[in-house]
Amino acid sequence: MSTSTTPAPPPGTQDPPPARAAPGPARRPAATGWRRALRRDWQLYSLAVLPLLFFLVFRYLPMIGNVIAFRRFEPGGSVLGDQWVGLRYVRMFLTDPTFWQVFRNTLWLGGLTLVFCFPIPIVLALLLNEVRRRALKRFVQSVSYLPHFLSVVIVAGITLQMLATDGPVNHVLGWFGHEPVRFIQEPEWFRTIYVGSEIWQTAGWGTILYLAALTTIDEDLYEAARIDGASRWRQIWHVTLPGIRPTMITLLILNIGTFMAVGFEKVLLLYNPLTYQTGDVISTYLYRTGVESNSFSYAAAIGLFEAVIGLVLITSANQLSRRTVGTSLW
Repeated sequence: MSTSTTPAPPPGTQDPPPARAAPGPARRPAATGWRRALRRDWQLYSLAVLPLLFFLVFRYLPMIGNVIAFRRFEPGGSVLGDQWVGLRYVRMFLTDPTFWQVFRNTLWLGGLTLVFCFPIPIVLALLLNEVRRRALKRFVQSVSYLPHFLSVVIVAGITLQMLATDGPVNHVLGWFGHEPVRFIQEPEWFRTIYVGSEIWQTAGWGTILYLAALTTIDEDLYEAARIDGASRWRQIWHVTLPGIRPTMITLLILNIGTFMAVGFEKVLLLYNPLTYQTGDVISTYLYRTGVESNSFSYAAAIGLFEAVIGLVLITSANQLSRRTVGTSLW
């Protein structure tokens, strides 16, 4: 059987390859991608409308009012001030001895709150993680985070009643032959009272975040550590703490960002003229200066100064965290 073959064309007579089309303008496949996603999931995106409106109305639009820090504002006049005064109010508070005393008090209270209130939830979470009796663990959790749901007014009221001259604490001291201590009127006791009440109110709630982070740690890591002969303390140091480090760093950055914004409500409810020496902070000083004395431009200048310091602190903490441990907010 023979097969026929088609002779190849002689050289030089082949058809030229088809010419490539000239490159045209680049397509924009993603140009309508977000529109398609919006049409498909508009119900989910609609949930973000109210939060965005809240931040727009109560966070971003009020920033326009910062202009009165550089303009003379009189009640009943223009909302944005009547006369440009430049840095007059900035120079006023920078040369005011009262402001610098308030600034030092803010640093003290903010620093003590950060030093004591930040690590205690971590320690409490680690201790609860070691509890094997589920009923006891749930009881301690419930008791510890219950104060978080109390109003600041109630917490301050309980604190004042407990530490009053005829309160339970002084009654206990009297049983040991000690004279009643005026905790509320003594300036040297204010920082201890504030930090103690802050620990009592916030420690349990912060523990929940770390307990949730502990559940994400792989159990195989603990098993490998036990095989290597690591004790329970070694497992906590080399497995547990590295596992919750991203959560710790994130919360630390957030706490540093609010370092200067020491709790206004609690300080206002706990302090009195006798404890201004150690209890008066920037937020309460702004309240007395701006609202009670009607010096709105002066108070706006101080508030803008506080906000700039907070921005510098949180940005610096975020950059430092990114470069040292590789974890950051942005």
